[in-house]
Amino acid sequence: MKSLSRSELQRLLGLDSHDARSYVVEAEHIEGDLRIQHFQCGPAQIPAVSLAPVDASPKAPALLYCHAHGNAYGIGKSEILEGRPALQDPPLAKVIARAGWTVFCADMPGFGARQLQGSESALAKSAHWHGQTLLGQMVNDQLLALDVLIDAVRPSLIATLGISMGGTLAYLVAALRDDIAATAHLCVFADIAPLIGDGAHDLHGPYMTIPGLLRDYEMSSIAALVAPRHQLVATGGADPLTPEGAYSQAIATLANVYRDHPDKLTIIRDMKAGHQETPDMRKAVLSFLAGCAHCAGHSPA
Repeated sequence: MKSLSRSELQRLLGLDSHDARSYVVEAEHIEGDLRIQHFQCGPAQIPAVSLAPVDASPKAPALLYCHAHGNAYGIGKSEILEGRPALQDPPLAKVIARAGWTVFCADMPGFGARQLQGSESALAKSAHWHGQTLLGQMVNDQLLALDVLIDAVRPSLIATLGISMGGTLAYLVAALRDDIAATAHLCVFADIAPLIGDGAHDLHGPYMTIPGLLRDYEMSSIAALVAPRHQLVATGGADPLTPEGAYSQAIATLANVYRDHPDKLTIIRDMKAGHQETPDMRKAVLSFLAGCAHCAGHSPA
């Protein structure tokens, strides 16, 4: 398999330039020990929300949190405030914020406050007619959200995180940007060709396509672009989206690119787990982020 370049990934995704210089903080309130801010990002006024400790220290670390799919189009960015069925309770983002991080999450097309843009199917079809992909549009919006986060917070360190669709977006963004120090993705890491062979690729939503990727590359080729930066991969052996054949091929590719930096790749594989965050995954994520912050010389509260 050929090595994927960042420029080739950008071409395959059909990424556009974006202008993130404009954003508005629409509302702000305090919820216990957390400060919640609501944003409108960029010319398209993409809705986003941030969570941070009320007493957050200057230049604290920040997390671009990519929300999941779950066929729950009404959730979107509210995942960081209210959680979702695939996550443990309390919401993972609130636990991370209480550990000293600023957590930032934007609604993706067709989710949350953006449902009026159309259904996922309609948005994916429209994108294809224009020679684009819905996944590429989502990545563009995540990159815009990242730039707003950087401008609004000026963090000392930035990581990305997500589960399921959010996990894919988390490592895509990290693959495309050097200013991401670490990425953690849950319940999604697998190569696509083996999933297609078994028909399991159809469990993904219409957003999940990168036309032409499989001619020379795989999803693990994208995650490999994150190396040698910190990366956490958490999957379940009973998850139909990460079956052994598709997972083992992908993780072997990733382990190979980290062979000179094995301490920077964290792998959690629970053979009994399905498509959900487990207590061990949560423990690993929190430890992973704390370690990344420590390596950057910042210790969140």
